[in-house]
Amino acid sequence: MAWTLSTSLDDFRTRAGGFLAAHPAENTVLLSVADRLATDGPTAYGEEPPRFGWWRPGADGPVEGAYLQTPPYNPRLGLMPAAAAAALAGAFVEAGAFEVGASRGMASGGMVSGVMVPGAGAAAAGRALDGVSGGKAAVRAFAAAWCAATGRRSAVQVDELLHRLVELVPPSPAPAGLARAARAAERELLIGWFEDFGAEIAVDFHTSPDAVDRRIADGTLHVWEDAGRPVAFAGRSPVVAGMSRIGPVFTPPGLRGRGYAGAVTAAASAYALAQGAAEVLLYTDLANPTSNSIYRKLGYRPVEDCLAVTFHN
Repeated sequence: MAWTLSTSLDDFRTRAGGFLAAHPAENTVLLSVADRLATDGPTAYGEEPPRFGWWRPGADGPVEGAYLQTPPYNPRLGLMPAAAAAALAGAFVEAGAFEVGASRGMASGGMVSGVMVPGAGAAAAGRALDGVSGGKAAVRAFAAAWCAATGRRSAVQVDELLHRLVELVPPSPAPAGLARAARAAERELLIGWFEDFGAEIAVDFHTSPDAVDRRIADGTLHVWEDAGRPVAFAGRSPVVAGMSRIGPVFTPPGLRGRGYAGAVTAAASAYALAQGAAEVLLYTDLANPTSNSIYRKLGYRPVEDCLAVTFHN
């Protein structure tokens, strides 16, 4: 079993692109992030270069696992067997990809399961691994291996469920108002909403202003308007490999319970279908029964249990 670690987006897409596209639901985050990096460049998510990896069960076998990271965000695991996830933790230690203790690992590259990875660790030298996310089985296997190797402990940050749209059922009756694209004049309001959403789910959206500007410019931020004012929004990723993902979805606390979130999600979903998406996906927090109920009524059904964990001493 061998992991190849790289800082080359081109290599990642060449080697792992077919695997990602063959499993667009389970690899939804990797597909959309790689697409944005290809469009906006390596600093789209932060100043540090992105990092990538792909896994083969044998030296000449097909790719059957992949991950990526766009610092300062934690690594995201795509579809992979649990054994590959555990091996990735070992590969990180061997390559010196993250700080794991006194002079442990290699800072400028190394052998990862027999594969030379020049510079794979240099990009992250001195940075601790704060967490990881992805499919639940893979994340648990990675966390167990990482904690065994480093002496750190893990804690669940969020327990999620990935959903696929089976058949869109718009809310009936619909709430007052209508869906439309977000406008540049609403920029400051929407940035605030992005940050409020991040605070609610304990995620720091480091690039909220840029994300809002980009989504307004490319028409992937949908607003529900009632009585002439925005009352909710839903984001939508561009269609990649036949897949589009809805999110984030947010209604300010004082406007909840009126059906706005369901209506704007339905509108964003319909637009994704109109753009040619064969797979329309979204994530829900299992701790939020309200949102899970809303999306089920819209026609979304479970695909995969997912998990985000944090690491601490």
